[in-house]
Amino acid sequence: MFAAAAMMLASCGGGSGRPTFGDNEFPVVAVGTSSASLQTSYPATIKGVQDVQISPKVQGFIRQINVKEGQTVSAGQVLFVLDNVTYQAQVRQAQASVNTAQASCNTAKLNFENSKKLYESGVIGDFELQSATNSFESAKAGLAQAQASLASANEMLSYCFVKSPAAGVVGTLPFKVGTLVSAQNVLTTVSNNSSMEVYFSLTEKDALAMSQTAGGQNAAVSSMPSVQLKLADGTVYGHEGKVTKMSGVIDAATGSVQVIALFSNPEKILKSGGSGSIIIPKSNSEAIIIPQSCVSEVQNKKFVYVLGKDNKVKYTEIKVDPQNDGNNYIVTDGLKVGDKYVTNGITKLNDGMEIVPITPEKYQQKINDQVKAMSAGDIVGAMKK
Repeated sequence: MFAAAAMMLASCGGGSGRPTFGDNEFPVVAVGTSSASLQTSYPATIKGVQDVQISPKVQGFIRQINVKEGQTVSAGQVLFVLDNVTYQAQVRQAQASVNTAQASCNTAKLNFENSKKLYESGVIGDFELQSATNSFESAKAGLAQAQASLASANEMLSYCFVKSPAAGVVGTLPFKVGTLVSAQNVLTTVSNNSSMEVYFSLTEKDALAMSQTAGGQNAAVSSMPSVQLKLADGTVYGHEGKVTKMSGVIDAATGSVQVIALFSNPEKILKSGGSGSIIIPKSNSEAIIIPQSCVSEVQNKKFVYVLGKDNKVKYTEIKVDPQNDGNNYIVTDGLKVGDKYVTNGITKLNDGMEIVPITPEKYQQKINDQVKAMSAGDIVGAMKK
């Protein structure tokens, strides 16, 4: 009961009152610095290092679907087969044209070689030799044209076999066998998820401060600490990530800069299109940390009572880091090392009030002494208040 009463009296100092000893005695401490570790989180979107949308290059009916959703595929693997009867016919037609052109070219070559011998023997003149030469060159050109048409027909036929351009995992399959598709349709997405890129945004102010502190954007990216990823279910992903890229362009609509962190994904837990939060740790070896209990808040502004040289307190506004542990604030403005502030009994103070400063230890000792002097009935009564 003694301990409970002591705690009750101590808590009165920061609440509705304080112990009754020494009407003007208030505990005061000097501002110092200590190490603080906080973290800042940013909404994030998860994407594969390479997300490739798969669309056919030709129009046709889907004849085969060779993969399933979530299946791992390799580069060059056939994912879909489109109806290709027409394209096969075009290949055969082009091959026939090549055969015809090749025969014509062979005949023209024989005529040219024979005309050359006759010319050398003086049997024919320049005109006949030039005509044979022109016919041979024309036949070769016709053969080249037919071969080009065959290559084009083969290429069009190959487009009916839709292949994956990269290794990865197959996404959704929105179209079924028999559906007519064209280049405007996305058949699926193949995502390389061995590593995942997580996109988040920094404010222009934060990005500028980082770049100025580090000596440039590239240096800022290199100097950033390892980051963590909080998943949609609230758990923290088991592998740390590293910031690899920062956009050089500020989004005019949001005033933010896009940043990308790279995470390994060996267990394939991360999925392209997922969401989460990037957690960036922040360390400050010279932070000014004060208890929240000695801070009063008025209209979203925070104040402490700072002790002047004349032992009069000044109601002083401070600014704090928005990130806190629920018990303490990190002061970013309004206090400096060496300043003295009141830690308990702030509700009994007024701006400009003169006090008798005592140490927190002496304050606690007076509480203990007062508790000892109280009767059992006093203690019970105090605990009921």
